[in-house]
Amino acid sequence: MEGKPDGALLIVAHGSTVNPDSSAPTLAHAAEIRRRKIFADVGCAFWKEEPSLRDALFLFDAESIREVYVVPNFISEGYFTQTVVPRELELNGRITERSTGQIWKYCEPVGNHPMMTELLLKRARDVASDIDPAEATLLIVAHGTDLNENSAVAAKREAEKIRALRKYATVLNVYMEEPPLVSDWRKLTKTRNIIVVPFFISDGLHSYEDIPVMLGIAEERRLSSRRPAEDGRLESRPSDVFRSNPYKLDDRSLFYAPSIGTDPGFADIIIEQALNAKS
Repeated sequence: MEGKPDGALLIVAHGSTVNPDSSAPTLAHAAEIRRRKIFADVGCAFWKEEPSLRDALFLFDAESIREVYVVPNFISEGYFTQTVVPRELELNGRITERSTGQIWKYCEPVGNHPMMTELLLKRARDVASDIDPAEATLLIVAHGTDLNENSAVAAKREAEKIRALRKYATVLNVYMEEPPLVSDWRKLTKTRNIIVVPFFISDGLHSYEDIPVMLGIAEERRLSSRRPAEDGRLESRPSDVFRSNPYKLDDRSLFYAPSIGTDPGFADIIIEQALNAKS
C-alpha cells in the first residue's frame, strides 16, 4: 500500500459530552492506522469532545504536512458531514487550499464504503452463529432524523444490498426516530428469529440503552441514576445487553449485536477512503 510521507490523516467524528465511550472506536482505529505508518501523522477531532473540529485547523504543521486527508467517521452522508464538518473545518469543497499552501482533501464518510455490507453480514453471523439466515429477519437499525433526508439513506442502501443476496428471510432498515420504527419490530417481522445490528459508529447510549428499551429487552434507565465520571460527564457503562442473547420474546428469539462501528475492519475502510480521495 502506497504511503503518504508528507500527508496526514484526520478522522472526524461526533463524540459526546454524555457518553465517554462514544469516541473510543475512533481513537482505536486511529491508533491502529498510526501503527501502520501509512501517513506522516494521524489525528482525531470531534464535534462534542476535545480536540474539537476547530482545534484540528492547527493540528498539522504546514511545512512538513502538505496534504491533510479528512475522513468523516460517520455512518451516513447527512447533516454533520454536509454542514457541520465543512463549516467547522472551513472547507469549501472536496479540495481546500489553505493560505499556507497546505491542501485539505475532504473524503467520503466511512458509511459509504462498499465494505459496509460485508461487515454487517459478519456482525450478524457472529451474534447468531447457530441460526440459519433463511429462517431469520435481519434488522439494520439507524437513527433517522428530520435534519437531513439523506441521514437514512445508508441504512436503506445496505438493507437493499443484503436483501438482494437472498441470505435472510427478510432484511429491513428500521430507525429510532422515523418510520419504519425499530420499536414496531413485532409488527414488521414474521420469522421466529430476529437479528438486530445497530448501524452506529460506537456503542453509546443509543445501543446500550435506547434501542434495547425500544426492542423490549431492557427497562428504561433514568438519567439521574447514571453515575458522574471523573471528568464530570455522565457515565454510561456497557451492560450485558450484548451478552444475553438470545432474548426470548413472544415465543421468538431476538439476537442483539454491538454497533457496527466497533469492528476493527473500520481501520481499513478509513485508510481506503483517504487513499481514494479525489485529486
